Amino acid sequence: MQMNGMEPIDSRRPGPIAVLKPEEINAKGVILRAFEQYRLKSCIDFKLWEGEPNYIGVFKGSGCFSSVGNQHVGKQRLSIGSNCDRIATIEHEFLHALGFWHEQSRSDRDDYVTIMWDRISEGREHNFNTYNDTTSSALNVPYDYGSMMHYSKNAFRNGIEPTIVTKIPAFMDVIGQRMEFSDNDLLKLNRLYNCTTSATFLETCSFELENICGMIQGRGDSGDWARVVQIPGGPLTDYTNMGRCKGSGYFMHFSTAVGTAGDQAFLESRFLYPKRGFQCLQFFYHHSGNAEDHVNIWVREYDKAHPNGTLRFIQKITAAPQDLWELYHVSLNVSKKFRVVFEGKKGAGLSTGGLSIDDINLSETECPDHVWRIKNFTHVRETTPVGQDIHSPRFLSKEGYTFQVSLYINGTASSPENMAIYFRLTSGTKDSTLKWPCPWKQATMMLLDQNPDIRQQMSNQRSVTTDPDEFEVDVTGNKVYFWDDPRKVGALVNESDGTQYYRGPGYGTSVFLSHSRANSRDFIKGGDAFFLLTVEDVSKLLETQPLPTTMPTEPTPITTEPTPITTEPTPITTEPTPITTNPTPNSTDSSATDSSTPTSPPADPCDDVTCENDGVCVLERAAAVCRYARSLLRPSWRTLRRRAVMPVCEVSAC
Repeated sequence: MQMNGMEPIDSRRPGPIAVLKPEEINAKGVILRAFEQYRLKSCIDFKLWEGEPNYIGVFKGSGCFSSVGNQHVGKQRLSIGSNCDRIATIEHEFLHALGFWHEQSRSDRDDYVTIMWDRISEGREHNFNTYNDTTSSALNVPYDYGSMMHYSKNAFRNGIEPTIVTKIPAFMDVIGQRMEFSDNDLLKLNRLYNCTTSATFLETCSFELENICGMIQGRGDSGDWARVVQIPGGPLTDYTNMGRCKGSGYFMHFSTAVGTAGDQAFLESRFLYPKRGFQCLQFFYHHSGNAEDHVNIWVREYDKAHPNGTLRFIQKITAAPQDLWELYHVSLNVSKKFRVVFEGKKGAGLSTGGLSIDDINLSETECPDHVWRIKNFTHVRETTPVGQDIHSPRFLSKEGYTFQVSLYINGTASSPENMAIYFRLTSGTKDSTLKWPCPWKQATMMLLDQNPDIRQQMSNQRSVTTDPDEFEVDVTGNKVYFWDDPRKVGALVNESDGTQYYRGPGYGTSVFLSHSRANSRDFIKGGDAFFLLTVEDVSKLLETQPLPTTMPTEPTPITTEPTPITTEPTPITTEPTPITTNPTPNSTDSSATDSSTPTSPPADPCDDVTCENDGVCVLERAAAVCRYARSLLRPSWRTLRRRAVMPVCEVSAC
């Protein structure tokens, strides 16, 4: 990825302006989730169009594409077409709009990868062009094999051999990831837009430093939390490092092995300043004490009337003791200066341990609805055959629908090299009061990257939305609505404990995540994996976005945008069941798509133009024109930024 020679989309604002007009409701929901990731990890804050002269118009085209940077053309179109409704794909396209090229387009590309020109499909060679450093800047960031802006090894291949070969072989299966922003993606983005803080991030702490992230021991209690590396009664390691690093691996512990019932200790965060009025507190919790011991979550809020703060109770954590770090999410609703307070409280009875916390993250985001922990994930993967699925417990959505997630941990017969995941409705006690077919609920299934800092997590997720009008025709000619009552369209399930219920058909993807990428990052930690599950009502996205009351007075100039992509990946499809078909792997947008052959639009007019003396070819009213800097030694970046029009055509749906 490179920052091109254009100016940021709007240098006077914290982020670009977008108008959302895709026809797919699922895509709309995923776009909003992508915006949340930008807010969490950068200072970019997208907003709806309010009549500004230059803005991004998002629409459903024949693929995924965007121009690079601010073209100053009024409405600048960005396509989120069919099969583009993946969060990393959308983040990728908006990085183009924010001014970034593909990573393998940077001028020093040949130092890190070799382009195998004889293996590239005829007519696609222009996709591997580089841009010299008078046209673009790498922002003093090293070449990033892990960038979400890098092509995969098989991009545009004409056979079975890779078109990109990394100089360091270990990175062959790293390039082309479409999970999340890499650390260097974020470093470049934040440098380009002068971000010193993010829009919604508040705090993270793994307690590795002695200052414990500015947290303080509370006043008026009868004990203290201690920073330790292990406790004889458990835990024996922290959660951050799991004992892998000598001299590190700290966590906070309140001992209940001593003292009397009712003893308490307060651990309080530094001052925090909210902007949105809602927050999500995430942390890992280990309980090695007595069953009566517990942790309470409070907030201490400050205002002029209460300069010393007032405590407000939020939630009691009542987990049973077990030798396990558990993941917790607690929703907050604070709108004034505050501290988060962890109260450890000793109950009656004997204890040999106590209460421990680690890897705290606080952000102004929504918490997931449910957590599905797969214990001994590595063992389950080793003992589960291809084509066999495992099922989550049944969960209850906010509206009362019960659902389940099915995971083919070793893939389906059609895609054994990837995990497959599917969302299903199940029968429940409230079904008679619910609307059927289930209308417009978006389910997001996220495999958590357990990095201790939420800003550096590269979690992998997919979303699907229940369309009440989706149906198939059975052998008798009758319509069968996919998201109808599971008692009508599902199969009876008899669990080993005697429980009976109906499980509806599954909808998801057979290329959720490749096994090689599942072994990267911290998807599996301590042998376990976590899926964060959310089901939310997205019916409000059916409404048409209102137009601004004040419209731009100047006419919209003629623009040159990429020709729609001609070949698209297979959409997210239904799980292989008697009434559905197996999905085939998606395009190169997925980390699992190394076997696909991507395509792109035809080359733009600049492909056949050579500009001498370091000139730059740009499109001006659809014609190729060479532009030159004011000085060959110190080019005017502002001139290049304002005039260059360089649309980017994606690899299939990259």
